[in-house]
Amino acid sequence: MKAVHFGAGNIGRGFVGLLLHEAGYEVVFSDVAAPLVDAINAATEYTVHEVGDGGRDLTVTGFRAVNSQTDPDRVVAEIADADIVTTAVGPTILRFVAPHIVAALAERDASLPALQVMACENAINATHLLRDEIVAAAGDRWADLAPRAIFANTAVDRIVPGQPEGAGIDVTVEPFFEWAIERGPFGDDAPDIPGAHFVDDLAPYIERKLFTVNTGHAATAYFGAQAGVERISDALADPQIESAVAKALEETSGILLAKHEFDAADLAAYRATIIGRFRNPALPDTVWRVGRQPLRKLSRHERFIGPAAEAAERGLPTSGLETAIGAALAFADPEDEQSVQMRQMLVERDAAAFTAEVTGLDSDHPLFDRIRALVEARQAQG
Repeated sequence: MKAVHFGAGNIGRGFVGLLLHEAGYEVVFSDVAAPLVDAINAATEYTVHEVGDGGRDLTVTGFRAVNSQTDPDRVVAEIADADIVTTAVGPTILRFVAPHIVAALAERDASLPALQVMACENAINATHLLRDEIVAAAGDRWADLAPRAIFANTAVDRIVPGQPEGAGIDVTVEPFFEWAIERGPFGDDAPDIPGAHFVDDLAPYIERKLFTVNTGHAATAYFGAQAGVERISDALADPQIESAVAKALEETSGILLAKHEFDAADLAAYRATIIGRFRNPALPDTVWRVGRQPLRKLSRHERFIGPAAEAAERGLPTSGLETAIGAALAFADPEDEQSVQMRQMLVERDAAAFTAEVTGLDSDHPLFDRIRALVEARQAQG
């Protein structure tokens, strides 16, 4: 069995690639970073270090890497007879992955089982995004190619921090992980991936993860940056930061309870588990890594505006989320391009224009004026 995974970075090697290896797949990593591709091909194994309670060292073998920028034909050939294609490249990069898959489907022997495609991204229905890009790239050919692929959405969760200097291709991760995959597209032929679980309705799992893990992680980073704290675990040692994060997550749980059939006690336990994961002192994670790309994280369907907008529409509390949004607006990292861009936009645009452009909210949305007030307050502080 063979799997092609786009994105040979830390998540690719330390999470998706690891689970595919443990499922018995030969793993072919595809990436555009030539030094990383060369390093992977120079190694016969690498170690995934789980740090924290219950952590283990896991050895990965049976892999290789291809540079999709300099050797696209080889990537296509690898996909053409693969069983699975997965991605961990970021939602905005999926459009660059699509043409490779289209070309591979065109070359794929029609007698082979359908290629199983799963985008493992921090986005709702990321596989549908990839499928749409594939359909667009295929054009008139899609009708003939469609039977050769199956597309299943997934929800993925594992904290993979910035890696220590000199780690090579080894990866340090937390022990906890979750990979939920929608069952329906596979019919009776779902892949056997130990550690992954298949569900009939993925939406609750995606939103629970996005509105708890992603919201909580980013909120911790932004509150920590405001307080001058370097590490995520140290930020949560501050009772005020912990309380602010907990309040925001209580509000996102309110949305989850209103929309899905979760149990309130189970959600409270889940929140406690998530905050406990963030506290893990063995993870060398910084507020600067987690807080990067604030403009994306403040966009309409992301971890702050998404749940806050739905809460406002339902008349549910949003003050904790608004406080976190205010902290995000204050995030200033000269090494992060979006942080620099956000600071410039705060200077150049009035509050209403900034709010509309960044959050995607209409001016008549019940959350709009609340965010505009936060923007005005940030602008007044300079």
